[in-house]
Amino acid sequence: MTLSRAVLPPGSPHPASVPPTGSLPLAHLACAASMLVWAAGLPAADRLIPHVPALTLSAARMILAALALLPIWWLIEGRRAVTGAPWRTGVLIGAVNSFGAFGLILGQARSDAVTVAIVSAAMPIIGMGIEVVFDGRKITPALLIGMALSLAGGGIALDLGITGSTADVGTGAIASTGSSLIGAGLCLASVVIFTFGSRLTVTAFPDMTPLGRTSITLGGGALTSAAMVVLAVLFGLPAPDWTALGPPEAGALMVYALAGLALSQLLWIVSVGRLGIGLASLHINAAPFYVMLILFAMGGPWLWHQVFGAGLVVLGVVVAQGMFLPRALRSHRLRG
Repeated sequence: MTLSRAVLPPGSPHPASVPPTGSLPLAHLACAASMLVWAAGLPAADRLIPHVPALTLSAARMILAALALLPIWWLIEGRRAVTGAPWRTGVLIGAVNSFGAFGLILGQARSDAVTVAIVSAAMPIIGMGIEVVFDGRKITPALLIGMALSLAGGGIALDLGITGSTADVGTGAIASTGSSLIGAGLCLASVVIFTFGSRLTVTAFPDMTPLGRTSITLGGGALTSAAMVVLAVLFGLPAPDWTALGPPEAGALMVYALAGLALSQLLWIVSVGRLGIGLASLHINAAPFYVMLILFAMGGPWLWHQVFGAGLVVLGVVVAQGMFLPRALRSHRLRG
């Protein structure tokens, strides 16, 4: 099966804003799967961050992800598709994405996984804003209601309460939401960069498949990250704590790179190309629930508030598409 963009008539909005209706269920499944495997990388990152500098970890993750996807792209689409691709653009967009990935690791190192999940909940707002400015997306009551439900579900899944603290995702450990303003700021900047970079990945390569789009930008990000590490080493970047690294950490790196980036990014670009960056980003608010599922499979507790929160996220995604609402609320455009 070939994954490609829909052909739209002249004058239509950008394909990132108007998905083919027949592909919506598969696009939502791809997006949910993307968030699931991305969430699997968060516990893996926690195991690596104390022992590996953020820049080195970001580069290793990018390089492994690129090495995994580039041969698959070559085998499936052929040498001509790879060598004839617009690599200059791919490197530029990959560089943007690499800064976002580095910022997220740096932010998590200065805060915790809870902060990453909380700040990532801002992605739908950022994504919708990008589509309004660049793609002419209409802001409808259905869209706003769906976004509110999704954000509320993400907050409940994170156990945001009146005490002003959050429960560590899937574990119940308490951490102050204001413990690290620097880490939160870095995470927010990373989310903005990643959201914009995802849109560029889809819009800059309209004739490429999702596999090609993902591979070329990961390749560009790997080159950029590797160059940054080389420069940083020349200026005194510390080496990883090799004595603390063993087979468990190697396995964590594989999960973080291959599942949490290569597979996650491929599924994410598939869904963004179908749903648009705004609607696709609503799914990220279910990430705490996915982390809880992963930890539950490893012997952790089952947390019903995260199940309820994930349900609200799903409801928000459905409502944002105009389902379960009167026709007037589905398409009516809000005026400023």
